[in-house]
Amino acid sequence: MIKNYLRSAWRNIARHKFISFVNIFGLTVGITCCLLILTYVFNELSYDKFNPNADRTYRVTRTFYTQDGTESLHLSAVAPPFGPLLKTAFPDIEKVSRLLPNGTIAVRYNEKMFNETNSFFADENFQDIFKLDVTRGDPKTGLTEPYNVMMTEAMARKYFGDQDPINQVVLLDNLKHGFKVTGIFKPLPNNSHMHAELLMSFNTLKDSTVYGEKQLRTNYGNNSFYTYLLLPKGYNAERINGQLSPFLDKYVQFKGMPAGLKTSKVTKLTLQKLTDIHLRSHLDDEIENNGNITRVYIFSIIALFILLIACINYMNLSTARSALRAKEIGIRKVIGAQRQEIIRQFLSESVLITWVALVLAIGISALVLPYVNSVSGLTLSLSSLLSWKVIILIVLLPFIVGLISGIYPAIFMSSFKPVRVLKGLVKSGAGGISFRKVLVVLQFSISIILIVATTVVFRQLSFIQNKSLGFNKDYVVNMFYNGNLNNTFDSFREELLKNPAIKEVGRSSRVPSGRLLDDQNASVMQGDSLKPIKLDLKYVTTDYGFIPTYGIKLDAGRNFSRAYVNDTTNFIINEAAVQMLQWKNAQNAIGKDMMYGNVKGKVIGVVNDFHFESLHQKIIPLLFAMPPVKNNQYNYISVKVDGRNAQSAITTMESVWRHYLPESPFAYTFLDKKFERLYSSEQLQGRLVTIFSCIAIFIACLGLFGLSAFTISQRVKEIGVRKVLGASVPRIVIELSKDFLMLVLIAAVIALPIAWYSMNKWLLDFAFRISLSWWIFAMAGVIALIIAFVTISFQSVKAAIANPVKSLRSE
Repeated sequence: MIKNYLRSAWRNIARHKFISFVNIFGLTVGITCCLLILTYVFNELSYDKFNPNADRTYRVTRTFYTQDGTESLHLSAVAPPFGPLLKTAFPDIEKVSRLLPNGTIAVRYNEKMFNETNSFFADENFQDIFKLDVTRGDPKTGLTEPYNVMMTEAMARKYFGDQDPINQVVLLDNLKHGFKVTGIFKPLPNNSHMHAELLMSFNTLKDSTVYGEKQLRTNYGNNSFYTYLLLPKGYNAERINGQLSPFLDKYVQFKGMPAGLKTSKVTKLTLQKLTDIHLRSHLDDEIENNGNITRVYIFSIIALFILLIACINYMNLSTARSALRAKEIGIRKVIGAQRQEIIRQFLSESVLITWVALVLAIGISALVLPYVNSVSGLTLSLSSLLSWKVIILIVLLPFIVGLISGIYPAIFMSSFKPVRVLKGLVKSGAGGISFRKVLVVLQFSISIILIVATTVVFRQLSFIQNKSLGFNKDYVVNMFYNGNLNNTFDSFREELLKNPAIKEVGRSSRVPSGRLLDDQNASVMQGDSLKPIKLDLKYVTTDYGFIPTYGIKLDAGRNFSRAYVNDTTNFIINEAAVQMLQWKNAQNAIGKDMMYGNVKGKVIGVVNDFHFESLHQKIIPLLFAMPPVKNNQYNYISVKVDGRNAQSAITTMESVWRHYLPESPFAYTFLDKKFERLYSSEQLQGRLVTIFSCIAIFIACLGLFGLSAFTISQRVKEIGVRKVLGASVPRIVIELSKDFLMLVLIAAVIALPIAWYSMNKWLLDFAFRISLSWWIFAMAGVIALIIAFVTISFQSVKAAIANPVKSLRSE
C-alpha cells in the first residue's frame, strides 16, 4: 500500500510540473535556511559544553552597589582572596581555580619576538576544571612551580619551529623574567568562552611587585581574577548562592566602611553557570565578546517563519488545484477507497516532496555554508548537526513539515462527494477560499514584519556609525604603553612630534571604546567639610596630551598643563559629573574642592559630555586625574596623525618605538576600527536578518506567483468575455489583482503593530537610539503591496493581453 501511495505521489508530481516545482523549490529554500540557522543556533548553544565538567562548573561574579542601593557595576572577575576563602567557607566545593589576564605582553625567544594577547596566569587546578588536551608535558605539574608556562601547539611552532619546546625558556617582557615551557596543549575549541594560548603559573604572582603573596590574600579591591568553582555531581549551587551574603558579612570588612554597615549591602557575590556565560552573561568585563540568547531566539523565529511560509505555499497551491484532482478522488471513492486512505495518499505525497526538498537542502547548505562563514565571520560547520538528537530531528523533519503542509489539503480534498465531482460540480467552497486567504494574509504579515525589522536594524546601525561622539576618533592611533617609558616619555613624545604628520600625543589608563570600570571613593565640599557622594564617579588616568589628542572640548576651565606643578592633585570632570554633584553649571564647578581616592584637590576644568563607551551605555559621570610624575598608571599611548600622511606618521612611530623600546615589538591599532568592532555583533545581525528576510519575502512571492497563476488560469474564459465586452487591459489587471492586494492590506494592518512592539523592544538595548517614525511602517506596507502587485501583474498582464478567441473557442 505504501509503495502504491509513493508511486501515485510521484506520478502526480510529474503530471503537475509547475506547481510541483514551486512547492519543491519553496520547501528547499525554506529547509536550507532552517538548516543554516540551526547550525548557528546549535553552535551558540554548545558553548563550553565540550568540557566534561561543564554542568558543575560555576564562575564567581561580583556586583557593587552605591550607598542608595543602586547597582553600579557587575563584574565577571573578583578579588584574589575570594577563591581560597570560598573553599575554606564551603568545604563542599571540590576545586577552585583563579585566572588572571596578563594583557598584551611581548614574548621573546632568541631573535623571535611577538606581542601576545591571549595570555593568563592560571593556578594548578585549572587543568582539573577545564581539562586541557595536553599533548606534551605533565598536565598535573605543568603550572605548579613559579615561572612555568604552558602554550598551545601553534604558539610552540611559532617560537620553536621543529625543536622540542619542553624545558625551553622564553622571556616575558612585562615581568623581565624567563619562563620554562612545561607543557603544550591543543587550543580550546571555537565554542569556548575564552581562548587562552599562554598559561603562566599563578604562583609566579607571589613574587610580583604588583601583587605579592600578601596582596593575593588581603586585597579585596583588585577585581581582575576570574574565579571558577567545581562542585560535586548533582550538587545544588543555590545552597552556596544563598549563603554568600552571610559569607561576605563574616569574612570581609573594608577599610573606612561605616560602623554597622554590612558588607553585603555594598557588594554581592553570585555563582554563574559556565554554560550560561556565552549567551546569558553580558557583564562589564567579560574575557571575550559573548553571544546573545535574544539573537538565538530571533534567528530561530526567522527560521520558523521561513519554513511556515514554505508550508503555506504548499497548502495554498494544493487546495487551489483541488479541482484538477477532483475526478481522481471521485473515482477512488467509487471503487471503494476510504477517506482515511485518501488522506494518507495526499500526506504521503507531501512527505515525498519534503524528502526531495530536504535532500536538495542538505546539498545546498554544504555549498553555501563557506559563504555564510565569510560574510558573518563565524566558523560554522554542518558537523554541529551530527549529534544523535539533531539527526533524529532532521529525519523527522520531512514527516513534520509534510504533515503540517499536507494535512489541510488532504482533509479538504478527501471530503469531496463522488457524485458531485464526477458531474463536474466541484467548487473550492467558501471555506476553502477563506482559509487560503488566511494563509496569504499570514504569509505577508510575516513578510511585512521582516521588512520593518530590516529597516529599523539598518537605520539604528547607521545612526550608531554617524552619530557625533563628542570627540574626533578619526586618525587616532593607539599603542600599548610600556612602563620602560616612565623616565623617557617626554623625549619619546618630542621625537614623535618632530614629524609634522603627528599632531599630538597623550597617555591614559583607558581609551574611548573601552568600558569605564575604575572608580574610587569621592567626597565634595558641603559646608565646611568634605562629605562622601552616594553615586559612582568613574575615572581615567590621563596626562597633558590626552584631551587635545582626542579633540575633546572644554566647557569651562582649562586642561592639565606643565606650567602648573600641582596639577597631579587637580581634576577635570565632564558635564554629567557636574549634574550628578548638583553644581549649578560648568563654570560654577571650577575651583570646587573635592577628594578622589586619597587625593585632595580642585576641579580645574569641565569637558563636554562625550561617548567614551559604546552607544549601548549612557554617558556617565567621569573624572580625569593625573598620576604623580613617573608613576606608571598608564596603559595606552594615543597619537593623533594627519590623515593625508598617515603612513609617514606610522613609519616615524615605529622608528621611535624601536629606538626607545628595542626589546618590545611595535604594534598599533586605529581607534575607529575599535569602535567598528563594538557593533560587530549588530552588524552581523543586520546582515543576516536582511538575507533571511529577503529569502522569506521571495518564498512568499513564489507562493503568490503560483497561486495567482493557477487562479487566473481558472478565469481565462471570464477574462475572454470581459475583453469581448470591451474591458481594457489595465481594467482587467486591476480586477485580477485587487483581491490579492486587499489581502496584503489586511496583512499590513495585522503586522505593523506587532512589528512596532518587537522593534521597540529591540531598541531598548541601546541607550542612544532612533525613534520609530510612522513612515517606516507605511513604507513597509507600500513595499509589500508593490512586491505583491509586481508578482501578480506578471500573470495578470499575460492573461489580459491574450487573444480572447483562444479562451472562448471551446464554448
